[in-house]
Amino acid sequence: MEISIAVLSAGIAASAAPLLLAALGETLTEKAGIINLSLDGTILLSAMTGFVIAARFDSLPAGFAAAAATGMLSSLVLVIISIYLGQSQVAVGFALTFLCRDLAYFLGAPFARTAGPQLSISPIPLLADLPFVGPILFHHSLVVYSSFLALPLAWFFIYHTPQGLILRCVGENPEGCWARGIRPRIVQAAYTLIGGALVGLAGAAFSLAIKPGWGRPQGCEGIGWIALALVIFGGWHPLRVALGAYLFGFLQMLGILLQDVFPTIPAQIFQVAPFPLMIFTLVLIHLGRNSKGKKLLLLRLLSGNAPGSLGKNYRQV
Repeated sequence: MEISIAVLSAGIAASAAPLLLAALGETLTEKAGIINLSLDGTILLSAMTGFVIAARFDSLPAGFAAAAATGMLSSLVLVIISIYLGQSQVAVGFALTFLCRDLAYFLGAPFARTAGPQLSISPIPLLADLPFVGPILFHHSLVVYSSFLALPLAWFFIYHTPQGLILRCVGENPEGCWARGIRPRIVQAAYTLIGGALVGLAGAAFSLAIKPGWGRPQGCEGIGWIALALVIFGGWHPLRVALGAYLFGFLQMLGILLQDVFPTIPAQIFQVAPFPLMIFTLVLIHLGRNSKGKKLLLLRLLSGNAPGSLGKNYRQV
């Protein structure tokens, strides 16, 4: 029982929370029809910026704010070049992720392996003492609680507010939205920036809470690509995206525990196992059909349709 609680708690705290923030940010962006492939580099650059600002000013709020601003600044480049200048979203995203990664390690080199502030655990009174669920859900830092809050807020906003309806309509048919008096470019730009801010917060979550400090390697490389995969895994639906994030976090923590159970197996196998498992799941979702051509029940629950204009630059007439 203690081992299972430790695995679930660590899975939520160590991987799922920042991964969920980044994946939710990308979900909002892609719901508007924009693909932002710069997540991996943005997370690294935001992690570095958040740590440096927090250390310089001895202020965790300043660090998180700087990280969110960094994420928005990175997304602003995509907004200008792709949304307003009409260049390829994929090409710009790839260039940005490598640029941000190199900037993070170059500009952050003087601060590598230095001490800085760290977000502490804040157990919720009474709830943290509940058996089983207390340590899993209510014995974490504010980053984890923020991810808990961001999930229902994102779901409610997208599917139960007029602004969420506009977001989905722009992602499906920007030309039709323009005909109804909605300005698609402004909507796409706004949600690309909001998504970038959430990705930036995910970066700060690593360097200020989950894996405190800065250095090379930081330990969050590759998380941006997993967040992108989770958006597809979840069918562009926040609740299913969250399911994928928690599954990935659980697999990472389970791999760490299995290293002690099977000491003869190289540790690298357990470290990389969650990644091919996630890829295998994506393959099942998109290719797995029975002989009658109908999706299996599990695939039907997990799959979803991409926004109709995803990745297509809207050309205003």
